[in-house]
Amino acid sequence: MPSISFTEQVILPLSESLQLYTEKPAFCIGGRFYTYGHLAQRVNTIRTQVRQLKPKGQVVSLLVGDHIDTYASIIALWWEGLAYVPLHPLQPDERNLNIISQTGTTLLLHATEGSTLTASATSHGVQAHCTAHWESTAPAASVPPCEVEDSRLAYILFTSGSTGTPKGVSISRLNLAAFIDSFWQTGFALGSDDRCLQAFDLTFDVSIQAFLTALLRGGCVYTIPYGQVKYIHAASLLMEQGITSAAMAPSMLTYLRPYFDQLGTESLRTTILTAEACPVDLIEDWFACAPNAEVYDFYGPTEGTIYCTCYHLSRQRANLSANGVVAIGKPLANVHAVIVDEEGHQLPAGQKGELYIAGHQVTQGYWNNPERNSTAFTTLTCQGTSMRFYRTGDLCAQLEDGNILYYGRIDLQAKIQGYRVELGEIEYHARNYYSGQYRTVAIAFTNNAGLTEIALFVETETTDPAPLKQYLQAKLPHYMLPSKIIFLKNFPTNKSEKIDRTALKETVTA
Repeated sequence: MPSISFTEQVILPLSESLQLYTEKPAFCIGGRFYTYGHLAQRVNTIRTQVRQLKPKGQVVSLLVGDHIDTYASIIALWWEGLAYVPLHPLQPDERNLNIISQTGTTLLLHATEGSTLTASATSHGVQAHCTAHWESTAPAASVPPCEVEDSRLAYILFTSGSTGTPKGVSISRLNLAAFIDSFWQTGFALGSDDRCLQAFDLTFDVSIQAFLTALLRGGCVYTIPYGQVKYIHAASLLMEQGITSAAMAPSMLTYLRPYFDQLGTESLRTTILTAEACPVDLIEDWFACAPNAEVYDFYGPTEGTIYCTCYHLSRQRANLSANGVVAIGKPLANVHAVIVDEEGHQLPAGQKGELYIAGHQVTQGYWNNPERNSTAFTTLTCQGTSMRFYRTGDLCAQLEDGNILYYGRIDLQAKIQGYRVELGEIEYHARNYYSGQYRTVAIAFTNNAGLTEIALFVETETTDPAPLKQYLQAKLPHYMLPSKIIFLKNFPTNKSEKIDRTALKETVTA
């Protein structure tokens, strides 16, 4: 793979945007526009203060929010050769303090007052500073960004851990630079006239693509406030602000689906669907809703730096899918992908197995977690070269043309009466029964007799399971039929805003 640098992919183009588009809006936050000139001032002001505070180590904690200083702080820390670890303002202080403790950060930045976390952090010996109190005195053209090795960290994102303790995914400057290089090579186009939707929490890595790629090309980023109903705000921005580019989870489109004929999304030129599996039938309706938009399905675990594969959906031909879920496409330019069986042997085209990924985008590991690193990563010889791979835990098959079909999580397979069952297939047929109007989730659980059964959840206010049962009996073998069908008005979600399967399972096993 060619040499890639953080300076070339991030620092130089972002610096150019800050200098070239001084009077142009960089952000629209809460209905207020902030120019690139204002952003540059805030970046330089925060840099100056951070430099004087002399934080220990490479990492600074950042209590994120829907505020210009949050974004300016990220850039300022990168310019200082530092990394940030985002803390969610609506998550428990105990969890955020655990993250601060794990990373050993001595400095906590926040853009607004009122959080109990700042007082708690201070009592634990952490310096907490509100950046809004720092007046913009630094000129827009200031000290050049610090030059540090690309092996240094860019950020650490903490995800839920199976032990109850959050685990930190360490993303280096090289990882992020490789992603940016890969992203542009997909053909995805942004320019200074683009108005880009940023609908993800800053503790979720898709948010980085949503704001950073827009800033690299001089676009304007439109954000959604924390603690609000996101799809409602997204709909308002799509209709009122003429958004031209949007990255969204398919679940957001599902919520918007009843209003597709009212959205008025003719201005949309590009759409990214990501963060979860995307149903094919949803795509057809979205094509009609956004008639001028190029649509991309991007896939990627946090460990692979935002996105690892891309599928450019077509309006002219049938799109590849498996169990009614859109294909995740081909590996990005700086990613190598293989499909592996349970014994670790690489599988030929068309056969299902676990997806492994390697390359410049793959993290060097979890923060201070050697035990987890030893199980999540492995070394394989591919094309005569030894490569370090991340085990994604996703069940996939790669076709002869390189495209990858997605079948769900390995751990979402179940053994029923000796048969291996893919829960995604049950979800697919149930979703088809409702013509894709409702989300469906199949959960394997153990009954009182110690046997495995399947519960099917449908996100609707319907109460009669009989018609759905009859439909499934005509589509599935007897051992795949759910023993329970449960209707819920709204599915529970986890901190990543994905369906909380654990919470659903607890409603069956309680």
